[in-house]
Amino acid sequence: MLQILKKIAGFAAVIPVVFGLAFSAAHAATLKIALAETPSDEMAAFFLALDRAKANGLDFEWTAFADEELAIQSVLGGQMNIGFGTPYAAMQRSKAPLRIIFQLSKLKFFPITTKDFTTLKDLDGKPIMLHSRGGGTDSIANVIEEREGIKLGDRSYVPGSANRVVAMMAGQANATILDLSNKNKIMAEAGDRFNVLPMFDVDASDEALFANLDWIQANSEQVDILVKALVSVWQDMSKDPTIIGRETNPDGPIGQLPKEILAELDGFYKDAVEGGLYDPNGGGRKAATADMAWYAAAGQLDGDPATLNIEDFWYFAPLDAAMK
Repeated sequence: MLQILKKIAGFAAVIPVVFGLAFSAAHAATLKIALAETPSDEMAAFFLALDRAKANGLDFEWTAFADEELAIQSVLGGQMNIGFGTPYAAMQRSKAPLRIIFQLSKLKFFPITTKDFTTLKDLDGKPIMLHSRGGGTDSIANVIEEREGIKLGDRSYVPGSANRVVAMMAGQANATILDLSNKNKIMAEAGDRFNVLPMFDVDASDEALFANLDWIQANSEQVDILVKALVSVWQDMSKDPTIIGRETNPDGPIGQLPKEILAELDGFYKDAVEGGLYDPNGGGRKAATADMAWYAAAGQLDGDPATLNIEDFWYFAPLDAAMK
């Protein structure tokens, strides 16, 4: 029954928070993970890490929420234990001691527009389509405004880069921000219709794993198993990106994706590793420092980045242990 529920969770647009509540009493020792979207090629490395963690005794279940905000709220509310996202604003403003424990990926995103635009400044006053309010693409839009001295027009939110590709191809938007995989896809299919605007380098976190510090410390064994599995996959992947495709479970959520997506896993991870999307050491203090500067500039952290204490936002003990 649990396997059936997991599969349903993976392909639903959003699973209500009550899913976590329904299982909390019966599965108190089960690690409950809040994904910020449904499984995709971008998550293949994470699911491989889950398989390795399971082999080392970790019991878990995952739930796919419609966007990052819902995933954050599920962790804040205690329905889920660990979430996907970069909840810096929630960390600073909430009484709950949320902490990041692992950087999953960096903010390697690309502004994609119709041929009407050639530079970031051309976006002044123009509507733009982003992933989620307060998420990584929203922060990129904020920094574009700050660095270019412009003010973007109305922001609409469509979770999932693949869904934004569909919207752009259908003419429902003229500008968006896409991840590496979907940038390559739209330009391969319709490079005569779209431009990739020149973009500045970003090393801050896009996706990270976070949890309540009290829960982390009370469940350190589970957390350590998961973080060690993540480090092992991220380091193996940095040496040979094809390991993701080779070791992906064909019966798992990634293995159930369309064959054409699975056929591109090697290419996606090769491009992603070469493009610096993943830190093989899980980000750690380097990522935390970069995040302070980025999310302060993006308007999601208050205060001077130089005076912000990274340990108010990150908890390094699991990653330190995994790196020994």
